[in-house]
Amino acid sequence: MHEIAAETPAAGTRVAAEAWESLFRAQVTLMRRFERGGDFSPLRSREYDVLFTLSLADEGRMRLRHLNEQILMSQPSLSRMVERLENRGLVRRDPAPDDARGVLVGLTAEGAAMQRRIGRQHVRSIRRYVGGALDEEELRTLVALTTRLRTYEP
Repeated sequence: MHEIAAETPAAGTRVAAEAWESLFRAQVTLMRRFERGGDFSPLRSREYDVLFTLSLADEGRMRLRHLNEQILMSQPSLSRMVERLENRGLVRRDPAPDDARGVLVGLTAEGAAMQRRIGRQHVRSIRRYVGGALDEEELRTLVALTTRLRTYEP
């Protein structure tokens, strides 16, 4: 039986910070590769993120405030982006039926088609860069670890 050595708080903090930095830098590196490869063209990665997030929503639409909880940007910036995507015919905004101040954002048929087209290209790049670097067991471990990070509430 192995004894687990008690870590000092400073050591645990240092390792946690190193792990976060490594995770963050890996994400930055991969996003740059995806962007350099044109994965999201003709959109920007953040615009694609909006379309992708909406594609996962019930009925392909969600309240603007719930979309904002899923996207890493300020609410005013997201509102402007949604307006630009609407002007391009990729999303639509509708008043929420149960809340006069609420706004539902949904994919149009053109937006859904663009999301699928870009998504297919992006998945090929993910397979190349992520699936190429990690074997299946490591990928499952990564999913488990990142899920735990996302759902952990101290």
